Amino acid sequence: MKRILLFGASGFLGRAVVAAFSGSADVVCASRGARDEPGWIRHDLEQDSAAQLASVVRQVHPDAVVNCTGRLDGTTAELVSANVLATARLLDAVSTSDARLVTLGSAGEYGAVPVGHPVAEDAPTEPVAAYGVTKLAATRLVQSAVDGGVDAVSLRVFNPIGAGMPSGTVLGRAASRIREARNSGQDFIELGPLDAYRDFVDVRDVASAIAAAALATEVKEPVLNVGSGSAVRTRDAVALLAEIAGFSGSVREVGAAQARSGAVNWIAADVSRAKLALGWSPRYSLADSIRLIWHEG
Repeated sequence: MKRILLFGASGFLGRAVVAAFSGSADVVCASRGARDEPGWIRHDLEQDSAAQLASVVRQVHPDAVVNCTGRLDGTTAELVSANVLATARLLDAVSTSDARLVTLGSAGEYGAVPVGHPVAEDAPTEPVAAYGVTKLAATRLVQSAVDGGVDAVSLRVFNPIGAGMPSGTVLGRAASRIREARNSGQDFIELGPLDAYRDFVDVRDVASAIAAAALATEVKEPVLNVGSGSAVRTRDAVALLAEIAGFSGSVREVGAAQARSGAVNWIAADVSRAKLALGWSPRYSLADSIRLIWHEG
């Protein structure tokens, strides 16, 4: 059984990845808030030193290292530290080992794309905000390392959704506000603009792609899209959430879109390369995912 060193194991994505590896790999979980139990190691990729990270990799001696940490928001310096420098440290740490590094990129690396055409990995990358810029920088570090002989892959994850998703995401925020409205008797909620079309992919599908990338005998592609392959209008996804929650109030769209997403009106992933490289395909429907957001949020 292969050994996996998983960073960010206690987060939204990390928890799903632990479940995806169940029975197929020995997972050592690393987190800044590690549990005091076997199988957990405390390590902070942003704050701890390169020497400490190298020591962790030597101690665990993994077949693959998976990084589920990172930032969606924050100052530019915080985004660089969490998304770029952490990736650089991991590449340095695995470069002298036999471990494969699996990192998570983002749909935000592409920026605006032609409407109606799912975007493939070789499409132009023109991110529109600091988040996408930092994710693209990390992916390019991975590509450069692969060219230099390091075993690594960046999975460009689109919009992961599912149980326990953070309130900083639109569907997480919508679920939180519906709960607040129900508790207070309010007959409306307020969200930002919901015109954009997004590729919402179940977190369990993301986790299964990560597991496939970590456990594959060989991964020939340094960058792979992970999405559902379909674009859904955000307004329709929120309406489905309200229906599943039994909320009949109105959804008011106020304010401006977030900078990191407002310039992108439509996006969907072309996942054909991931199917070929990993034998992976998304399994869960949007309704499956949204039911879990509401019932297990």
